[in-house]
Amino acid sequence: MPVDHVIRFQSARDRARGAPRTAFVLSGGASLGAVQAGMLRALYERGITPDMLVATSAGGLNAAFVASRPQTVETAKELADVWLRLRREDVFPVHMPTIFGALTKRGDHFVPCKPLRRVAGTHLGIARLEDAAIPLHLVAFDLLGGSEVRLSRGPAVDAVLASAAIPGVLPPVPWGDWLLVDGGVVNNTPISHAVELGAERVFVLPTSDPDERGLTAWPRRPLDAAVQACKVLVGARLKADLIRYAAEAELIVLRAPNRVGVQPSDFDQAELLIADGLRAARRQLDGLDRRTATAA
Repeated sequence: MPVDHVIRFQSARDRARGAPRTAFVLSGGASLGAVQAGMLRALYERGITPDMLVATSAGGLNAAFVASRPQTVETAKELADVWLRLRREDVFPVHMPTIFGALTKRGDHFVPCKPLRRVAGTHLGIARLEDAAIPLHLVAFDLLGGSEVRLSRGPAVDAVLASAAIPGVLPPVPWGDWLLVDGGVVNNTPISHAVELGAERVFVLPTSDPDERGLTAWPRRPLDAAVQACKVLVGARLKADLIRYAAEAELIVLRAPNRVGVQPSDFDQAELLIADGLRAARRQLDGLDRRTATAA
């Protein structure tokens, strides 16, 4: 069954307890994270707001942005404006001298973190994760211990950088005894953490279709190849988690349209991704409203 059709409704006992505790789970995907701005607007338009935000990588930046602001359509529009102004050089300034230096010197990355730190520092409205108006949890991976790490307290910018540090591309982030990289390496859509935190209804905001097989387009840059190579693995993990947690929470997976095959390093197509994400989410949520009304 295609993932975007997988919906599990709560039991009558759960519904009787009142409004379910709702989580938004935002996955990673570099520039494809722009699609989530459209999804968030569609959710806010219907008065659907989260009790918690759980995210990783590019989704972590989006989640941290909205967690520090009112859960409104205006906030989603502000996030969309950030993506519309963003360019690849603002996040991944990859030039031949940079690549040559990385190849000829010892090191664990070839893109400096200063540009991404600047972006996060400019747009995040909180200094620490625990300052967020909505509980915010970012998922990273500890290279030393080989396990997932959920960050719920600590410096917000550092946490965003840790959850978005694509191995080999961006530098790992030291955090106490951990050495953290992009959580998307093992859990690009951390539903498991949302359920563990008590979510009863989970809206999943992916950046690509988990059923997608192979390449949507020929990779133009190393970043594209790295992200494309992970797609099948993370898609399989997402589908497994949807089956595993279906009995524990209501899961609604929003569609992530990418009709022209936008690459993860292409920051020039944000307007298209945002518009398509908004349109698809509106249509899908309308369908859920009609289905709920019929069931009632």
